[in-house]
Amino acid sequence: MDGIDSLMPYLVHLVVLYVSVVFIYLLYKYKSSDGGATRNLPPRRKGLPYIGETLDYVLASRWGTPEKFITDRTTKYSPDVFRTSLLGEDMAIFCGAAEESTKLRAYLPPFLKPESLQHYIPVMDEMAKEHLNQHWSPYNGVQVFPLSKKYTFALACRLFMSVTDPDEIENFAKPFALATAGLISVPIDLPGTTFNRAVKAGRQIRQQLLALITKKKNEILEKRKTVASDLVDCMLMDGMTEVEIGNKIVGFFIASHDTTSTAITFIVSYLSDHPEVYNRVLEANGGIEKQRGRVIEMGRYTEDEVDVVRGMRSNEAFWTVHTTNKNPKYFPDPERFDPSRFEGNGPAPYTFVPFGGGPRMCPGKEYARLEILTFIHNLITSFKWAKINPQEKISYIPSPIPEEGLPISIQPMPN
Repeated sequence: MDGIDSLMPYLVHLVVLYVSVVFIYLLYKYKSSDGGATRNLPPRRKGLPYIGETLDYVLASRWGTPEKFITDRTTKYSPDVFRTSLLGEDMAIFCGAAEESTKLRAYLPPFLKPESLQHYIPVMDEMAKEHLNQHWSPYNGVQVFPLSKKYTFALACRLFMSVTDPDEIENFAKPFALATAGLISVPIDLPGTTFNRAVKAGRQIRQQLLALITKKKNEILEKRKTVASDLVDCMLMDGMTEVEIGNKIVGFFIASHDTTSTAITFIVSYLSDHPEVYNRVLEANGGIEKQRGRVIEMGRYTEDEVDVVRGMRSNEAFWTVHTTNKNPKYFPDPERFDPSRFEGNGPAPYTFVPFGGGPRMCPGKEYARLEILTFIHNLITSFKWAKINPQEKISYIPSPIPEEGLPISIQPMPN
């Protein structure tokens, strides 16, 4: 009897292990069963149970070649669309430019219309100057990526919520960094995991935003504020609830923060690598004061009809820009840095799409463009710079990020 008792813990572990394996197998079979729907879907490689091809995709991104994961499969299956499984989700990955389409209506939020954006240029210019004076001028060298993130986040706090206090901005920035890191983590909600930290940070952000939104709402209700001074005010005066506003503000921060700071970082990087382009940009910015009134002559935007790609029926859709933007069919010699390819009529429609396209085109496209142009104008007219490590490796997590933060040496421009 004692012998049997001593074996019981091992038997229990074996039973638990067996049940777990069976459960995972049944879950995998359930998620991979397509039924009759496969007739309308392209072929795919399923990869490992549950995780699918996640490891292949992550490794390709870490090595700085996320497009290789795509091109290997487009070569085997289809140049426009194929299926795979990432993080346990079956999905269709779209790789080509738009073809069949249908008409839908698109709406550009009033806060992001050209007539509103005109008023933000002085604020962007002022904050860019302050940022450079405080975080660049005192030093002989800086890391571009973390500083560009600091600038874009502070600017978003100012324009979206009228938050200007450095301590308050930092209180938003810390949990926001944890939350965004969790967007691309394995969704395992256990203490100590990236996902768990992101969930906790998300709750903290929500509490902070709701407190700020409620305060601003009371100011409007008490007639202490009758004119909108930021994005939150616009939404409140439009009748949106506090929860709706909080959700949208988080989305705006994500869209306006990491991607824009990444763009600024790589502009600085490529200008350092290509002195002839740097000189052209410097020359163009030398006379920018004479052209300020024409910076955003984009015409008036109203509701309009746009094209939308007809999609197939599938669990998830994953759209990649890498294979389109690096496709020689659309961009000859795609690995070469050549800004002149965008002159004249530029690329064919739906081939260069950093802001998306159709009704899902990023509504903050012109906001991001102005933010980047204003910062680069102030930077290039204030400093000369050179890379400290020209061979710095680039990783994709999921956006391209220089592993050392792009350290550069800087010198003030002569007056």
